[in-house]
Amino acid sequence: MPRKLFDIAKTIRSKNAGVDKITFDVIFRTGDDYRLVRDSGALTRESVAALYGISQNRITDFVAFDPAFAIKFSILRDRPSGSAGDPDIFGAQQYAPLMGIEVPDQ
Repeated sequence: MPRKLFDIAKTIRSKNAGVDKITFDVIFRTGDDYRLVRDSGALTRESVAALYGISQNRITDFVAFDPAFAIKFSILRDRPSGSAGDPDIFGAQQYAPLMGIEVPDQ
């Protein structure tokens, strides 16, 4: 039975990475949890683009970082941080859709 990413990850967060990007971190407590998600295909460049309804070209970085049990990626913002119409100046509220990703047990 699949589990939600929220139930597996220790930390799911987003924040500014300069004025034109938002970076996301998904960090796991154990190597087993990290490898389960990394190898499942549930959290990939493709799945993030689909989840956020954006082109894969807007994802500037996507890295599975084994030493830290972390998956990190960055997305180009629609508009610069703090500009007129920016709904989240700090980029800190953009992680929520990741929480519901279903990860199959393997």
